[in-house]
Amino acid sequence: MKLDVLAIGAHPDDVELSCGGTIIKLAKQGRQVGVLDLTDGELGTRGTREIRAREAAQASRAMGIEVRESLGLPDGSIEVNMVNRLKLIQLIRKYQPEVLLFPHWHERHPDHEKAHSLCREAWFYAGLSKIETKQDGVSQHPFRPRKYYHYMQTYEFVPSFIVDITEVYDLRVEAVRAFKSQFFSAEESEPETFLSSPEFLEMLRTRFEYYGNRIGTKYGEPFYSVNMVGIADIFSLTG
Repeated sequence: MKLDVLAIGAHPDDVELSCGGTIIKLAKQGRQVGVLDLTDGELGTRGTREIRAREAAQASRAMGIEVRESLGLPDGSIEVNMVNRLKLIQLIRKYQPEVLLFPHWHERHPDHEKAHSLCREAWFYAGLSKIETKQDGVSQHPFRPRKYYHYMQTYEFVPSFIVDITEVYDLRVEAVRAFKSQFFSAEESEPETFLSSPEFLEMLRTRFEYYGNRIGTKYGEPFYSVNMVGIADIFSLTG
């Protein structure tokens, strides 16, 4: 299946937390959207590899996507090397997305920063014909997505654009809450983490409410582009 957009995260739940609303909106518009988790999140303090896989499947259903894969890299050890780069290039060439969404380069979690570098390098090198990869024993053609954009995780940046997600916000919340092992519950006795603090989900809500307010809507998701963003005409602007 050829994709319009491939969203890549270091761990299951990264994409949902950062750009889930945009993914849902694209899927509702008829776009082919996929998610790639670089790891299975097995080092997480809460949950297990198996639990997070089930949660990721539930979140994918909530977002309305049919394509989700794990690259199977070791959690806590996302290395930017030739082996991992080739694995990601193979997936990019397999799905041939027009647009990639992946983490910004400045982040709290080292895996997120490594994910940025790995995605950025794979995006470029996937377009070089002398880098050879195969799928099911058949040589793949070089392919480089036209654009890539960075989504926001812990650290904030000045956005290049903000996507209005007001109409899909409830579905976005449903997709995030699918990862219930990661968030606060009065019935749980597992150690508290950055995500499981009672204030975390409220922080997310206020963040997306803030960025929505900046463009005159209820909720918005911010993105950063290293290149200028063009528009067809000034009437396509919502802010």
